Amino acid sequence: MFGFENRYGEPSGMNIRFIIGVIIALVSIVGYFSSREYNPVTKETQFVSLSPKQEIALGLRATPQLIRQYGGMHPDQNGQAIVDKVGFRLVKQSDAAKTNWQYEFHLLGDTRTINAFALPGGQVFITAALYSRLKTEGQLAGVLAHEIGHVVARHGAERMAKSQLTQGLTGAVAVASGDASATQIAQVVGELVNMSYGRDDELESDRLSVRFMAQAGYDPRALIGVMEVLAQASGGNRQPEFFSTHPNPENRIEKIKAAIKEEFPGGVPSNLIP
Repeated sequence: MFGFENRYGEPSGMNIRFIIGVIIALVSIVGYFSSREYNPVTKETQFVSLSPKQEIALGLRATPQLIRQYGGMHPDQNGQAIVDKVGFRLVKQSDAAKTNWQYEFHLLGDTRTINAFALPGGQVFITAALYSRLKTEGQLAGVLAHEIGHVVARHGAERMAKSQLTQGLTGAVAVASGDASATQIAQVVGELVNMSYGRDDELESDRLSVRFMAQAGYDPRALIGVMEVLAQASGGNRQPEFFSTHPNPENRIEKIKAAIKEEFPGGVPSNLIP
């Protein structure tokens, strides 16, 4: 009745679509919440869609394409050696050493795009455009520590799990309603939810970078210098690509200062690398 059965007493097409939609939604939700894991470094329970081996494999598979996309590897071997030295010092002398990610650091040849990013599993990238603007070894450590934080916190795997959940729920809406406009609305809402989580990820990586820098002997206040470099770069003709996925530097500095104060309540020691 009420349009759910036809005159022969059989379920209508609308009812069948609704049932299938509910099943799809339930499968998506159960799949998401069954992917729960504890992260010993961040001390948080998170939902991830990949095993560590899958994350490493995914990062390695995507690396060649990203290198091509950003102009290949930078020809400055000395610059690459410095990036490697700082990156591996951070990994070996911080809580990042408690993980088994396969780290590699790449200085990309792109001299116009101001960016740094990491792939799941340990592949870390910085463009020549950003590298050339950094003034100290500590600032480079700040950039790399932030990206290492993404790897350690498994933000990529978290985003994939959220994306799969969003796609499943969007599919459920499409099947249940048969209304393209409803599907489009659900997609937009899903994108906004995932974007907000992405910004939380960035702030968590800032906190982790303060910890990793301090543990590796770098002055975490250099990370504030990185934010200032990025803010200055935003005044140019080319908006840093960094801002497409990262909160505005001015909005992060106060939180970084708070993390530094928490790490060093008695003040930052004078013997750290600036």
